[in-house]
Amino acid sequence: MTTIITEAPRQARMPRSRAARSRGGRRSAGFWTYAALVAVLLGSLFPVYWSLIVASHDNDAIARVPPVLTPGGHLFENIARVFDTTAFGKAMLNSFIVSGSVTVSVVLFSTLAGFAFAKLRFRGRTSLLVVAIATTTVPHQLGIIPLYILMAELGWTGRLEAVIVPGLVTAFGVFFMTQYLSSAVPDELLEAGRIDGCSTLRLFWHVVVPAARPAAAVLGLFTFMQAWNDFFWPLVVLTPENPTVQVALSSLASGYTTDYALVLTGTVLATVPVVAVFAALGRQIIGGIMSGAIKG
Repeated sequence: MTTIITEAPRQARMPRSRAARSRGGRRSAGFWTYAALVAVLLGSLFPVYWSLIVASHDNDAIARVPPVLTPGGHLFENIARVFDTTAFGKAMLNSFIVSGSVTVSVVLFSTLAGFAFAKLRFRGRTSLLVVAIATTTVPHQLGIIPLYILMAELGWTGRLEAVIVPGLVTAFGVFFMTQYLSSAVPDELLEAGRIDGCSTLRLFWHVVVPAARPAAAVLGLFTFMQAWNDFFWPLVVLTPENPTVQVALSSLASGYTTDYALVLTGTVLATVPVVAVFAALGRQIIGGIMSGAIKG
């Protein structure tokens, strides 16, 4: 009898311990999982760290053996040389204007179009969406010459309008927001708003926009990065006196000999705004991921 009594609590404790190790059928991450994540994280951060290290030394540091792995004392000197060598301040300002304008426009128009394609019923809706998606299969380089001729006829060559206007809306943004809003906004909620007397524009502003914030943050981040890193079209349509930041970076590396400390200093400066935008939108992005995971 004593054996039965002592064995029973032991058997009762076994399922609890197993449940603690694996709740809901999910196994806890082991040592090698965290080791792999740390290795990927360090591998991703090393190029940024190495750029900062070289930017804080003179140009001879990149050829040293063994390589330098600690910061030097030439960072502010190299930053001053970047602004003296090229119009980097104006290039940063131009990129802010272009990237900010394009991001706001793409998010706004893509959300409007996504709402129309996902929740409004009108003739030719599916055909228009298919045509919009089909435009993504056309290489961007094929439209460079006609687009440049159009910008020249409008008198926009050398001006920021030539970079901003062609990117005010994208087919990817329209498709992305259409797919998100089709599942994020219930039809019953829109019908309830219409019964209460809301117009379509009011439904969009008070119902669709709050629901679209996580997707809009993701789209805004991708759009800002694409506009900030765009090089080919600004190089074609803008002048060296009115560049964007990527064109200014290319001018830093265009000498007879490349000053890598100067180039990587400019690269570090050009990376800061992208990191700042990600930090500003990170909460919305993570919130959207977590809400999707909870719904799933």
